[in-house]
Amino acid sequence: MSAEVTNHRHFAVQIEPMRVRDLTGVLSIEKQSFPTPWSRYAFLTELLENDKAYYFVARTPAGKLVGYIGMWFIINDGHITTIAVDPNYRGKGIGRQLLETAEAVGRRHDMHRFTLEVRVSNKVAHELYRKMGFVDAGIRPGYYRDNNEDAIIMWKELL
Repeated sequence: MSAEVTNHRHFAVQIEPMRVRDLTGVLSIEKQSFPTPWSRYAFLTELLENDKAYYFVARTPAGKLVGYIGMWFIINDGHITTIAVDPNYRGKGIGRQLLETAEAVGRRHDMHRFTLEVRVSNKVAHELYRKMGFVDAGIRPGYYRDNNEDAIIMWKELL
């Protein structure tokens, strides 16, 4: 699946399935985005061994990898496992476009709802998820191992 998504306030990105060859770019964004980044092995396992996993990347018209999203489909629920945008490209609607792609793919796979966790301190991401229709559903105490920070559990109904 490949799709060009246009955000009228910003620019279009091409969204396509993540491939092993994308991992150098993905890992660069991962390291800039998270205090405890996933390893190359973690992404390889998701791409090559997890039949419930779906991962996508976002590219500029020039082909630069600027974001990615990963999700699992389990029964009728989708779980966003990771999402990140290159710090130099944040605020341009790329995160929204990645989430819209995840939802579209989820609907095609008969997912009824999506869930994700977000750091309590990540106000920008929390606000994006709320704008996208996710609602707070609870707290996972000490969810993030790097600093024992709580996670907000969020859900979005797709039906």
